[in-house]
Order: sequence, then C-alpha cells, then structure tokens
Amino acid sequence: MKKNPTTLFMKRGLVLSAWFAFVAAGFVACRDETEIFTPEEVEVSAPEQTVIQGFYLLNEGNMGSNKSTLDYYDCETGVYRRNIYADANPSVPKELGDVGNDIAIYGSKLYAVINCSNKVEVMEAATARRLGQVDIPNCRYIRFHEGYAYVTSYAGPVKLDPEYEQRGYVAKIDTATFQVVDRCLVGFQPDELEIVGNKIYVANSGGYMFPNYESTVSVIDLASFTETKRIEVARNLHRLQADRHGNLWVTSRGDYYTQPSRLYRVDTGSDELVDSLDIAVSNFYLDGDSLYLYSVEWSYVAMESVTTYGIVDVARREVVSRSFITDGTEQQIRIPYGILVHPGTKDIYVTDAKNYVSPGTLYCFDKDGKQKWNVRTGDIPAHFVLMVND
Repeated sequence: MKKNPTTLFMKRGLVLSAWFAFVAAGFVACRDETEIFTPEEVEVSAPEQTVIQGFYLLNEGNMGSNKSTLDYYDCETGVYRRNIYADANPSVPKELGDVGNDIAIYGSKLYAVINCSNKVEVMEAATARRLGQVDIPNCRYIRFHEGYAYVTSYAGPVKLDPEYEQRGYVAKIDTATFQVVDRCLVGFQPDELEIVGNKIYVANSGGYMFPNYESTVSVIDLASFTETKRIEVARNLHRLQADRHGNLWVTSRGDYYTQPSRLYRVDTGSDELVDSLDIAVSNFYLDGDSLYLYSVEWSYVAMESVTTYGIVDVARREVVSRSFITDGTEQQIRIPYGILVHPGTKDIYVTDAKNYVSPGTLYCFDKDGKQKWNVRTGDIPAHFVLMVND
C-alpha cells in the first residue's frame, strides 16, 4: 500500500523527524478559536449481555488542533456515543485538549493522557465528568500500582536533535491527591511502560534523536523508585506488555531503512532479551495467549508503507496467523491505528485513522474475522479502555 510520505508522517509514532518538520511549519491544522464538537449517538449493534459494560475510545486529534475527543460504546444497548467529554463538561473551554495519547481506568476514575497539552485529565469513570488534572510535560503512557499512577514523560520539548540532552522520566502520582510525588529518570523519549511484580519496565525510543535512536528497556525498582538496569533490545522501542508466562513483549519501530520493525521477548525473571519474532508490529492487544497485532510499516528504501495483520501465540512463541480479518474487508481500512479484543465475545475492534485530519472509523469483527459493523469516530481514533460491570 503506497502512501504520500507527507501525509503519512502526520501520524504520531512514525519518524519523528518528519513530525518535527510538521510542527516547525506552524501546525497547519491549528485553529484560532476553540471548536465546539456536538455530541452524537447512533445505534450500531444489538445489545450484548456480558461482563463488559462497554468501552471508551480516545481520539488523538491532529497535533496542534486541540481536537482530542472521547467516545463511548455501550455494549448493553448497542449505542455508540461520540464526543461525550464535551457533553459531560460543557464549561471546560478547550475541552479535552491536544493529542490524546493513552487512557486507563483505575478504581472509579478515568485517566486520559493528553500529550501536547502536558496533562493527565482525571474524570469519573461512570460519567466522564472532569475531576481535575495532573500537569506532566510531554506525557505519554500510564499504568497503576497500589494507589499510584505511573506516567512516562519525554520531559523536554518537541525538538529534533541527534544530541538531545533531556532524558525522560517516569512520574509517580498519588491518585488520591493528583500530586506528583516522585520522578525516576530513564532513557530518552520513553514510551509505553508495564508493571510486573516489583518492577516497572519502560520502552525507551529516542525518537527525537533520529538517527541516533535509543534501544533499551529501563528497569525500575518500585520500592526505591530508581532505575536499576537497562536491557538492550532494538532501536526505536515503542510498546511493551507482559503475558501470564513471565514474558515481556516489546515492539521496535526499526529505523525505516535497513532495520525493520520487529517483536521481541524479554524474560522478566532474568531481565534478559531471549527471543524475537520476524513480524512487524505497530500496535497489539493481548487476549489470553493470543497477541493480536497490526503494522503500518514505512520504508525509506521502498518509499512505501506496508500494512499487515497477525496473531502470535505467546505460549508457543510463534506467529500462528498472518491475518485475523478473513472476509477481505481489511481493504476498507486505510491506516489501522487502534486495536481491542472483547474478552467475552472475542469480537475484534480495529480503528482507522484515514488521513489523520478527518473523522476516523471503528470496525467490529467477530471472532472468525468477519465484519459485523462500523461507525464514524473522532479524528485519529486510537486508545481503548474497557468498562467492566461490578
């Protein structure tokens, strides 16, 4: 699938040099006035009665446009609601903010990491009503452990520089007071993080330092909140998640030239790299032993992007499918950008960012890979979090 590189690199998470060029050009999509988004709802499916009440979908919004929005799909009614944050918080002048980068639920609270607005927005999980915010510069991803939230931060500004001097950190936040109580320095431009036992693992990307990317996973001791080790993995790391067998699955974006994107396995007992799989990964969702993935991999050599889908069996540590969509409708998806698997029905949800500046689409496939329905979302639909019935 060939793409215009200028359009392609408006997507966050690809080559940050092109992203920086877009920033320096003055945020073409910026608005002089706050845009008002009208809440909408549409019935998209029959009601489902499972342990899952529904899910939130955080739309990133094109960087610089202050268009991050929040949608909600109610499994119990089959109704999809767009832009619910605006409806729940009509007095917030700039709404959710600029570039929604992660979303999670902890206890009764919903947390949205808003990257370019330099904040973590805290809401009621049941209503999306705003409770407050935590100010963290260039924040990226969030995880929780025993009353604290842990958030990765690039720390410094958006700045392309092979000799970038500002290391990133993980912020420790008291979820009762919304206060940052500690920080732990890690590598450059840290992205996703995972908590296993008494350790935090952090994927360091070094994305601002093109072509001098980072290649390590930082290991933080939770008790002392200090970095104790760096695990050498591969260049330009992004995502990581632990399975139930003691393995940490880590993705590398590669360098877009000779080093391709790959999936790596780290043993959390020894904290050593032990394996890799020859499959490109942009994002994945782990459901039991099945790791569902997609990739949109750009190559400066071929000057094109290649889109792939697949499933990895993490227990057998092998690729068992090169596509989980079986009816040919993956051709409708221009740029896959988010993924979720329903733990009860095993329905697979994939979002399409399209051209990164207009509304995207959420697709629902059944467990056999056949499309059930699709619905329009906000701009750049990206991050899911499940609402579970008590």
